[in-house]
Amino acid sequence: MKGPVLGVIPARLASSRLPRKPLHLILGRPLLQWVWERVATMSVFDDLVIATDAEEIESLAHSLGARVIRTEPDHPSGTDRVAEVAGHAAFSDHSIIVNVQGDEPLMHEAHLSAAIELVRAGWDVGTCATPVQTQEARSSADVVKVVRRSDGGALYFSRAGIPYQRDGKPRPEDLAAAPFLRHIGVYAYRREALFRWVQLPPSPLEEIERLEQLRALEAGIGIGIAIVDGAHPGVDTAADVIRMESLLRERGISPTSKTTGALSS
Repeated sequence: MKGPVLGVIPARLASSRLPRKPLHLILGRPLLQWVWERVATMSVFDDLVIATDAEEIESLAHSLGARVIRTEPDHPSGTDRVAEVAGHAAFSDHSIIVNVQGDEPLMHEAHLSAAIELVRAGWDVGTCATPVQTQEARSSADVVKVVRRSDGGALYFSRAGIPYQRDGKPRPEDLAAAPFLRHIGVYAYRREALFRWVQLPPSPLEEIERLEQLRALEAGIGIGIAIVDGAHPGVDTAADVIRMESLLRERGISPTSKTTGALSS
């Protein structure tokens, strides 16, 4: 599949775990600013937009020189917000749409590129996974696990420790490779697949696991999984803020830094 690629960063203030998350300060700068300044330097997008329903986020986006689109306030998910932007006439020729997570200041360009390439290769949706690595992560409901089919497509996503090993626990060396994978929340969509996804009602498995991607799988939307190197966690809680600030300091970023140029993949 050829055609321009649109990246959309959905950003809303109504976060339950970290109030006003996009504006929460990380080393003195809003979280959304960290994400924008990192992603805006990447070469994988033909256009990049911040999508929000909040005036404060719109103002921040303008101050960063970012393109921003105000969206409807009642979207149930970031996917719906991304689809609204993709539906604008200005982006009608963009064949691939990427949902760029707005809470990952250390996002890898290689992961975004891998997801996009899966769609170019014919998948409806492309996303990424990496070895789960630890028993703690494997047993955590906050870490989404995924198992793949033999063709690389997603077989199932779960908050449970899948695949379940009946005879004893997996060894550390087992958890360092497939099939023990955790999902990385990067999504690239074929344009038509994105619009079909958001038109579907929530599915039974989605409501049980609280995982939106199960809606797509239940409806027969193919999701390709690229196995990639490990990813840094996003920022969802106050504890994550502390952890992220430590990671940024390790990369030579101080509260007074002017750019994110010192960040590496």
